Amino acid sequence: MRAVALAFVSLLAIYYVNCEVYFEEKFPDDSWESNWVYSEHPGKEFGKFKLTAGKFYNDPEEDKGLQTSEDARFYALSRKFKPFSNEDKPLVVQFSVKHEQDIDCGGGYLKVFDCKLDQKDMHGETPYEIMFGPDICGPGTKKVHVIFSYKGKNHLIKKDIRCKDDVYTHLYTLIVKPDNTYEVLIDNEKVESGELEADWDFLPPKKIKDPEAKKPEDWDDKPTIPDPEDKKPEDWDKPEHIPDPDASKPEDWDDEMDGEWEPPMIDNPDYKGVWAPKQIDNPAYKGPWVHPEIDNPEYTADSKLYKRDELCAVGLDLWQVKSGTIFDNFLITDDLEVAKERGEALKKTLEGEKKMKNEQDEAEREKEKAEKPDDEEDDEDLDEEAGEAAPVDEHDEL
Repeated sequence: MRAVALAFVSLLAIYYVNCEVYFEEKFPDDSWESNWVYSEHPGKEFGKFKLTAGKFYNDPEEDKGLQTSEDARFYALSRKFKPFSNEDKPLVVQFSVKHEQDIDCGGGYLKVFDCKLDQKDMHGETPYEIMFGPDICGPGTKKVHVIFSYKGKNHLIKKDIRCKDDVYTHLYTLIVKPDNTYEVLIDNEKVESGELEADWDFLPPKKIKDPEAKKPEDWDDKPTIPDPEDKKPEDWDKPEHIPDPDASKPEDWDDEMDGEWEPPMIDNPDYKGVWAPKQIDNPAYKGPWVHPEIDNPEYTADSKLYKRDELCAVGLDLWQVKSGTIFDNFLITDDLEVAKERGEALKKTLEGEKKMKNEQDEAEREKEKAEKPDDEEDDEDLDEEAGEAAPVDEHDEL
């Protein structure tokens, strides 16, 4: 046992020594313009990004990122990096999103590609390996997309993960592990996790209904039946409506002009409804019939569901109705601790943004109050006084 434990510790030591950051981008300056490539795919009206920390921030330089700058536009921008495979290693995809414009409808996700990506022709139908991040459109769509490509087909996670929908910076992290499990974190807090095979339809089901099995003809799955001994009472049948016995023919009714008078109909208080025999336990009840299952001949287990043979580029390929989203802090690595440390550092960004935003909002309220004409303030005072209860004049009541 001691030897096994030592071997395990040695493996862990080797792993941490060999951890690698494959790609990182914090947009410190305008050099991004020479590293990132805009798509020129025909038929799309693409918007431009600009480098900014936005209207409120913690640090004006550290918090700079790429911001969408034009309303009602597609955006398509990508960057390549040294190819790698995540075989036998964790994969971490992490970045921050700040919907400063209080987004109403638009994407905030990224895509990770293999080396076949043609950056100048990237568009919505371009094949990708992973799509991850928030998507918001109205009150009905506020989710985190996690989509993997598997054997040429895109598979969306079957769970619903809610994204952040405020105006501040939030960090989104996807962790894929070589044991075919995953985690999704927002602001370094786990919001979802599970097994790849269970939460995506990568593979056919392990079991299927036996096509040869059929429910026996004499199988009775009704838990109750009408009581054969129960008989309808002889006085049961009464009409649902009867003529109103208290109605009388109006004195001015003219039979020749108005036709023969008939009293109006009213609900019959003696009406008992449609009779049905009471239910009793079915003595022949066998329970619900369960279709037998067999092993699915089309199912083949895959211990490498997590594996991406080649990752080579990251891109922003999205649509926004109202621009203003800032993307920053891109990180692709196999080092879980590095990703966690970056996330903890970003918590200061969120705190600083909230502090500055609150100060701006308070200053704006004070400015509006100071600029308000005196007569408007007097009108407001009069409105408040008018809303208060006034003494009632006795003559008014008369």
